[in-house]
Amino acid sequence: MEQSAQAVMLTVSSSPHVRCNESIPKIMWTVVAALVPAAAFGVYYFGMNALLNIVVAIASAVFFEWAWEKFMHKKITINDGSAVITGLLLAMCCPPSLPWWMTIIGSFIAIVVCKQAMGGIGYNLFNPAHVGRAGLMVSWPVAMTTWTQMDGGVIDGVAGATPLNVLKQNGYDALLQLFGNDPMTMYQNMFLGFRNGSMGETSTVLLILGGLVLIYKGYVKWQASVAMIATVGILMWIFGGAVGSHAAGTFFSGDPVFHMMAGGLIIGAFFMSTDMVTAPITLKGQIIFAVGAGLITVLIRLLGGYPEGVCYSILLMNAVTPLIDRIVKPRIFGTVKVKEAK
Repeated sequence: MEQSAQAVMLTVSSSPHVRCNESIPKIMWTVVAALVPAAAFGVYYFGMNALLNIVVAIASAVFFEWAWEKFMHKKITINDGSAVITGLLLAMCCPPSLPWWMTIIGSFIAIVVCKQAMGGIGYNLFNPAHVGRAGLMVSWPVAMTTWTQMDGGVIDGVAGATPLNVLKQNGYDALLQLFGNDPMTMYQNMFLGFRNGSMGETSTVLLILGGLVLIYKGYVKWQASVAMIATVGILMWIFGGAVGSHAAGTFFSGDPVFHMMAGGLIIGAFFMSTDMVTAPITLKGQIIFAVGAGLITVLIRLLGGYPEGVCYSILLMNAVTPLIDRIVKPRIFGTVKVKEAK
């Protein structure tokens, strides 16, 4: 009897041999939950059109995943939450005034072109939501860069500009004018989310709280997220350049505090660059990825035609993820490094 009990406990199978209670659906739905507060704030601040785009993006992403798997006679996996995350992230990275039919096209690009055509979850090289956003950007640049002006949290019906766009086109003094020429008011609004921008990128504090949830669960390494944000802040502080003096002191177009909260950096650092599929496997590789994405973001913000560069920086680093994994590949336990013969 004792030998029989031991035989039942012994399981011979292929790797992995280390198992835990985590599963793909559990991870995906946890990420969705971490994004909900920032998305809800976007709906509160930008109105019902933001909610419509979020619902349309999620529904169309789930539909396209189901339709593709049905057509290809594959196992239906829409319950795992991955399509929901893709749709939610896509909506959060787009303007709240974007027409709903463009959102559907973005979901098609993200799910069918980027994810399913490469083999489905776990096989896509690039982040699907950012591929969808990039596809919309090159197809309808005007719609993707048209923002609804907010006046005290109320839509006043005229086109506005994001803080990054104002800084790019008109300089730091014009940026401060958006916030009553008070730098502290600017930082407060950027932190809380009372500014123009994509519907889910505005509230820095809620995105950070969502990121902390993922760090607590062990789904995200804090070093990688901090590395990307810090890289942007430090490089903008060094290379941004002074633009003159203000009543409260001397400020810079490369104001590090502003740039670390501006655009899609926070959502990119916590939810995009740390994607388990498209980011490097090791912590060292993830930090290299994050620093590279931060560097490219700074280059685009300072020298590029667009005021923002987080989307393209992460996609470019996705392309070199296999190379990073190869360079930092850990040595197999118990082996000795062989010196090359001269």
